[in-house]
Amino acid sequence: MSGNPKDIQEIEHDVPEDRDSHVGSTSRDQDSDTVSPLLSTLGTPSTSKVGHIEDNTCIERSDSGDSGGICAYLLTGISILLIICTFPFSLLFCIKVVQEYERAVIFRLGRLLLGGAKGPGIFFIVPCIDTYCKIDLRTVSFDVPPQEILSKDSVTVAVDAVVYYRISNATISVTNVEDYGRSTRLLAATTLRNVLGTKNLSEILSERESISHVMQASLDEGTDPWGVKVERVEIKDVRLPIQLQRAMAAEAEASREARAKLIAAEGEQKASRALREASEVLSDSPAALQLRYLQTLNSIAAEKNSTIVFPIPLELFKGFSKRMKE
Repeated sequence: MSGNPKDIQEIEHDVPEDRDSHVGSTSRDQDSDTVSPLLSTLGTPSTSKVGHIEDNTCIERSDSGDSGGICAYLLTGISILLIICTFPFSLLFCIKVVQEYERAVIFRLGRLLLGGAKGPGIFFIVPCIDTYCKIDLRTVSFDVPPQEILSKDSVTVAVDAVVYYRISNATISVTNVEDYGRSTRLLAATTLRNVLGTKNLSEILSERESISHVMQASLDEGTDPWGVKVERVEIKDVRLPIQLQRAMAAEAEASREARAKLIAAEGEQKASRALREASEVLSDSPAALQLRYLQTLNSIAAEKNSTIVFPIPLELFKGFSKRMKE
């Protein structure tokens, strides 16, 4: 082959450049092939997925923005403008204070504000568009009205109780139930009837503590979605019908009389045995009887009695009786 040496040099220089570019493109393809499975294993989304996620977020934001609408922005702007125009007098309506044992649940244009309940201390509201409810976190007690309950053994009793509860979540107590106090009272009365309906009369009278624990667990489970925590339940009184009271009193009186007679009979039996043993001892030694007489006199004289009865043994009169016969 013949040719210009300059042309040959240019061709030789061009060939490595093409090779380098080809090698670089191959290495990039290999790198992309190795990186793509790593990205898929790590869960990194592709461009299309990212775009889909961004579209979703945009939709959610537009939904949340459209929930208030232009009217909400307009009312908010007017309210802020009124606050600025009437400053500092508007602070009287904007600044609110709740105590240490209270929380404030704020609604803006009917929607719950983010961040939950406010307090204790100072918080701010926009007077025209904000409303708030104060919730007391202290323990509240109430009496359950007497409930006429038919026990398991078909006995009608009237039972009343005391329930102690407090608010554990102020926001839920406002948003999930209309009146948490009334709802808790009604649930307590129903739970009292349901629990005592499965017990006998003897169990109701003797197992008050266990019944209280069962009622507390049931009430706490039922009021948990309302943000209410039931701390304690106590049964105050169990009232029986008058006829049943009389029957139980007669039964108890009869059983007490029977026990009293048995105790008296056992005492007489023991006393008779002791007297028999004492008579046997006195018959063996006549002098012991005289000592017993003297001991009786000593006990009578200790009481400062004016009349003393002294027993005289009949053996002293035997000599006189013999002389009179002669």
